[in-house]
Amino acid sequence: MLKNDIGAILIAAGLVTKDEYEAHRAQAAQAGQSVIAYMLAQNYVTPEALAQAYASYMHVPFVEKVTDKMTDINVLGKIPLKFLRENTVMPALVEDKLTILTANPMQFQPLDELNLLLGGNVPFAVSTPKIIIDAINKYYPLEGTKQMIEELAEEKTGLEEVEFTDIDERDIVGQQAEAPVIKLINHILYQAVKQNASDIHIEPYEKELSVRYRIDGKLYIVMSPPKRIQDALISRIKIMANLNIAEKRIPQDGRIDLRIAGKPVDIRVSILPVQFGERVVMRILDKSRSFSRLQDMDFSKRDYQVIMAAINRPNGIIYVTGPTGSGKTSTLYAVLAELNKPDVNIITVEDPVEYQMKGVSQVQVRTKIGMTFAAALRSILRQDPDIVMIGETRDQETAQIAIQAALTGHLVLSTLHTNNAPASITRLLDMGVEPYLLASSVELAMAQRLVRRLCPLCKKVYKPSASELKSIGLDEKQAAAITFYKPVGCDECANTGYKGRLAIFEMMQMTPEIAKLTMERANTTLLRQQAIKDGMTLLAQDGLRKVIEGLTTIEEVLSVATLDGEAEEIEV
Repeated sequence: MLKNDIGAILIAAGLVTKDEYEAHRAQAAQAGQSVIAYMLAQNYVTPEALAQAYASYMHVPFVEKVTDKMTDINVLGKIPLKFLRENTVMPALVEDKLTILTANPMQFQPLDELNLLLGGNVPFAVSTPKIIIDAINKYYPLEGTKQMIEELAEEKTGLEEVEFTDIDERDIVGQQAEAPVIKLINHILYQAVKQNASDIHIEPYEKELSVRYRIDGKLYIVMSPPKRIQDALISRIKIMANLNIAEKRIPQDGRIDLRIAGKPVDIRVSILPVQFGERVVMRILDKSRSFSRLQDMDFSKRDYQVIMAAINRPNGIIYVTGPTGSGKTSTLYAVLAELNKPDVNIITVEDPVEYQMKGVSQVQVRTKIGMTFAAALRSILRQDPDIVMIGETRDQETAQIAIQAALTGHLVLSTLHTNNAPASITRLLDMGVEPYLLASSVELAMAQRLVRRLCPLCKKVYKPSASELKSIGLDEKQAAAITFYKPVGCDECANTGYKGRLAIFEMMQMTPEIAKLTMERANTTLLRQQAIKDGMTLLAQDGLRKVIEGLTTIEEVLSVATLDGEAEEIEV
């Protein structure tokens, strides 16, 4: 097949007419691109449609997902990682037969080279570049943890002889011929990204060193490197984060910018002196991630209408509350993504700026030089913003400026640390904000928590016990109409039974009744009772809705929220 047959492939698949193809080819030539690159960039064709067209025309399989059963790490390990990623090819078992997966079957040379490496006469199948690259990143075998730790245990090199090279732009996945400690750090970082960990904990104890990953909100022990390499390990991390390697008495914070498995990753490093050394926590922020859309965040119909009405107002304050790690910032970014348009001026003040958003001006708080939330906010309001996001309302000054901004025609988004939505009003009153200002400026207070999402491939139907039903306010008659699921565990979810997380919500609008109670400085209990009368769904009730929908489990909901006697009966 000749390279110019791409037109025939697209026409045969019904993706373009002959005239359209000729027009695209001419425009691609003017832009200095191949016709396929041009059509993909202009969204005239999707990667999925293109891959299916290749497969159909060439009578080969189209692979829409690569699973554990389709990969053989021994075969993968025989082929250089760089070759696989540069040519978007990989060996896989398709219908139990060794096959070459490719995103571009018209690119003959890498297919021929890989065919020879695999012994010849290996058929090929087609998939999209994303599916293939994701599979390579997930399944390509790095040096095993056990073997690496055994080598380190036998290593005679002392800390003074370990060579720390400068960090550069190389992807750490390719750095396999480095000093043992450097290799171990690379391995820890790569495996964390591979397993979608949000944090890495390196914890020193009297006789051992522990490395744990936080995955979907839970901590898992992944390895215990030799205690004697502790100082070398911590020093390497300090060098990567541009911290003082000689200072071991006070906490230090830094950041590392790396590429891991092709992804640009920002790592926030926190080092804390403890009894047996220095404890390190590294938070992993994937710069390439896309922002959630509000319509995809599992809101109930009522809650979705409430939040959309609030964010489409020209002014007012929306507070998102919850403990650290409950997804507040992600929700605010989803709101900003919804509001981010060319005719709107959006400015944020954050500590730290976690994700970069195109079209949004983001200000980093720097307390040491006086750049506090309040100081930044005062300057922001002179920048003619339409929408302002404040990473966190921590004190009266910040709250006061935010309220004045809301009262002068700005939409303000912020977070608070409270246990539930009604408590946000009480918290602001405790800060010293006047009740009449809250009643006239706050539009919505929403609380949220994160629960683990059941793995759709292995979840299993079961019948809850009477005590479980009681804990979520259901009787056996109500439960009879519901299908409950429990986690099982499979290769896809690393045998945890859960894959990913979702949020549960509680939304309190500033109704006339809530405003009246605010003016009277009513306590949280009274505000909560009135909010329920006004239609607010409690965190546990929203969690139960997601249990009923088969998204999570009773146990997960009860780990972050509880029902009490003040809650109304739940409709099933």
